[in-house]
Parts: sequence; structure tokens; C-alpha cells
Amino acid sequence: MTRTLIITSSPRGQGSKTAALAETYIAARRMAHPDEVFDRLDLAHEVLPEFDGDKAAAKMNIITGQSQNGAEQTAWDQIVAIANRFAAADRYVFAVPMWNGGIPYRLKQYIDLIHQPGLLFGLDPEKGYFGLLKDKSAILILSSGVYAPDRPSPAFGVDHHGAYLSFWLAQAGVADVTPVRFQPSLLTADPAANYAAAEAELKRLAL
Repeated sequence: MTRTLIITSSPRGQGSKTAALAETYIAARRMAHPDEVFDRLDLAHEVLPEFDGDKAAAKMNIITGQSQNGAEQTAWDQIVAIANRFAAADRYVFAVPMWNGGIPYRLKQYIDLIHQPGLLFGLDPEKGYFGLLKDKSAILILSSGVYAPDRPSPAFGVDHHGAYLSFWLAQAGVADVTPVRFQPSLLTADPAANYAAAEAELKRLAL
């Protein structure tokens, strides 16, 4: 049974266009694949632990092959539980508005928690990083008020947004990544038509 993890990252609730587009995708996907399981993760309200000194030490212990003390093991167990939920999914849908050229801070916190050695990636001293996730895919629902890929950069913004998410997912082993853009949402002659085009693309992908 296919499991899809829906990750939203805007605090705007019903005012979030990326969250609304994610709901469009879910509705279409349920029609086409009624047996699919959807796991929702709303990072604006999810209680996430801080990536504190114990977690940083635990990560370095994993990389260097050292044992964990009690506090470090507890910290690592927290990380494993959060990362396992992510790794259990077959498909991912990220609903991500652009914040200052990048991603919302709660999403970055989540990535910093789960992207760990032995869980999502490995490191070869000669060949570099390699992903541990296999046979997974992701859809990136991306919005921004001003930035668009065809606008002059940096005058209209820089994409440390979709580009960063694609880079991170590839490092974790998710190479099949499809962006769906509602960009820009403010500086466009017909935002309703742009939004409708994003909805249509998501419905197509759902089928």
C-alpha cells in the first residue's frame, strides 16, 4: 500500500495557497487511488525538538563511530523516531512558500532533525555523500510573491527555495522530484489563471 507524506510549512492556515494546492492534489489522488494512505505533517503546529548540543554530539558520534552517553542516546532516539516517519513514506508532497529566498524556518528545522547519517544519507570518504532512501518520489508545491524562474535575479529574488529542496532530497536518495510553481503570486497580470494552472498540473500528476 502506497504511503504519501504531505508536509505543509506555512503558518497561514486556510490562507495558505501552497496548503490549498496540496489539498487539490490529495483530493484528485484519492479519486484515482482510493487505497493510498496519506500522512499529514503540519510543521506550523507540529512540536519539534530543538537540534541541541546533545543531538549534535550524537550525530558526530554516529559519523565517527563512537558510543553515545545517556543524554546523547535519548537525543538520538528522538531523531530516529522523527526520521523513521519520513523514511516510511513512498511519496512526498511538500507545500512550501518562499521566505526571503529560502524555505520557512520550521521546515529547515525539520530537515536538520531528520537528515542524519545512517538514516537518510551515508558518507564515503572518497566518493562523498550518498542517499539511503530508495524508489521514492516527491512533488514540490512552490509559491512566492515576487520571485519567478524567468525574472531577473537577484533583483526579483533568488531561488534558495526549490533549488535547495531538490538538492537536499537528492542527497537523501530522492531523485524523482517534480516542482509545481505558483510563482509569482503578486507581480503577475492574472494570478487566478496562474493558480488554476498549478491546480491543473497537480490534478494531472495525481492521475
